[in-house]
Amino acid sequence: MLVIVCPGQGSQTPGFFSPWLEIPSFRESIEIASTSSGLDLTTFGTLSDADTIRDTAIAQPLIVAASLASFEVLKSAGLEKFSGVAGHSVGELAAAAIAGVIDNPTAMQLVTKRGSEMADAAAISKSSMAAVLGGDRDQVVSHLVGLGLSPANYNGGGQIVAAGSAEAIARLAENPLAGTRVIPLQVAGAFHTEFMEPAVAELANFVSGVESETPKVKLWTNRDGSVISSGTEFIDLIVNQVSNPVRWDLCMDAMVAAGVTALIELSPAGTLAGLAKRGMPGVETLALKTPEQLDAAIELAKNHG
Repeated sequence: MLVIVCPGQGSQTPGFFSPWLEIPSFRESIEIASTSSGLDLTTFGTLSDADTIRDTAIAQPLIVAASLASFEVLKSAGLEKFSGVAGHSVGELAAAAIAGVIDNPTAMQLVTKRGSEMADAAAISKSSMAAVLGGDRDQVVSHLVGLGLSPANYNGGGQIVAAGSAEAIARLAENPLAGTRVIPLQVAGAFHTEFMEPAVAELANFVSGVESETPKVKLWTNRDGSVISSGTEFIDLIVNQVSNPVRWDLCMDAMVAAGVTALIELSPAGTLAGLAKRGMPGVETLALKTPEQLDAAIELAKNHG
């Protein structure tokens, strides 16, 4: 049983579009995404530096556009069947488009609004995030709460991402829980916490007229790893997702329980495949980073489709 997964913010690196743009279906998809978002995604994905593409308002549309475009390439290369899809954080918008809940232009319009509103919310006060590696999950969460932080991403495989004020993140880095390692993240704010509440109302207004359909394949939600049953349910969840924790650990558990045997992570790939190696033991993974991996991806799909 094969699933497709779509990465979230932090996966992008400067120039990652470059090897893909030689493929007509990728270039065409990016051009459509640029029109839908009002952003020059080709330039951002090829020439822009790390600071530019780290900007939330740029990073989120760039990542979703890359996932959707690499999926189009994968289909053109011969992908015929897959059983489900999931996305991490902003990757849920790409996943929803792949599942048929919304179309690609709508996904790009939503992610552009989402990125802009989250960037505005992050600018209100200084906040940040840090990955905590290792340790007992409950003890880590208790330690974070004691420092005034929130567990924003439960990533599984012994990783929790903390979020909160910049001062509290600094205290965490200075006082890690015994047996853990803290890695500050280069992000603009405390995503998936109450710091993002100002974005929720704006997004709710924006999605009020969005048309949606029932998923055509299994679509797991970051809320709790459950399977989305309707397009309306997804729209409601994607709005509230920006200020609530990402439960990728529960998504991975649910995929394993459903019988998933293989996973392909779309571009810009690497993070989710790495988490799956630890959180989904026995599941074969492929991080689709370059076009050179397309044959391997199709072979994997044929073996597990």
